[in-house]
Amino acid sequence: AGDSSILTCLFKEHVYMLTWKITSKAGGLCTLVYRSDRNMTHRGNCSDNINWKFRADLDPALEIQQVGIAQEGNYSCEVASSEGNFHTMYHLTVLAPPRLSLSCDEQGSPVCEAAAGKPPAQLSWLPESSSSAEEKCHHNGTVTVVSKFTARSTNGTNVTTCMVSHPAGNWSQSIAC
Repeated sequence: AGDSSILTCLFKEHVYMLTWKITSKAGGLCTLVYRSDRNMTHRGNCSDNINWKFRADLDPALEIQQVGIAQEGNYSCEVASSEGNFHTMYHLTVLAPPRLSLSCDEQGSPVCEAAAGKPPAQLSWLPESSSSAEEKCHHNGTVTVVSKFTARSTNGTNVTTCMVSHPAGNWSQSIAC
C-alpha cells in the first residue's frame, strides 16, 4: 500500500488494439483502450491513479500510483495484433504494513498492538510469553492484532520486546513496565 505498481502486457509488433480490463475492490469495471490505427486512448470508469505508462524502450504498461487496498483485484490485458490475440492476467494483492505500538497497561504488563495490517501480523515476545493474540477485523480488509505479555517465569529482567512479523517487513520494540 502506498507504493506504485507497474503491470506489463505482452507486446507484439503490429498491435491494432490493446485493452486493460480492471475489476477491483473499488467496484465497477475500469477499462483502458489503445487503438493504433487512430493513435487514440480511451479510459472508462478508472480512478485517477491508474494510467498508461508508455516508454519507447519498454512494452506499454499500466501504472497504479499510490496503490491502495481498493485497487486489489484482477487486471487483464488483451492485445490484438497481426500475430493473433494475446491475453495476460494479474491478480493484485495489496499488503498494508501494520502500525506498531507498545505500552504498559494498568497492571504494569506490556501490551503490543499491530494496527491495520493486511494480512494480520504475527506477534511474539522476548522473553517468551504464553500470551495469545486477539484480532479485530476492519471494514477495509485490514486487521489489528493485540497481545498482552504474560511472563512464564521471572528471569531478573523487566524489559520485554514485542516482535512483529509481516510480509511487508519485521519490526520490534522494547519496553520496561
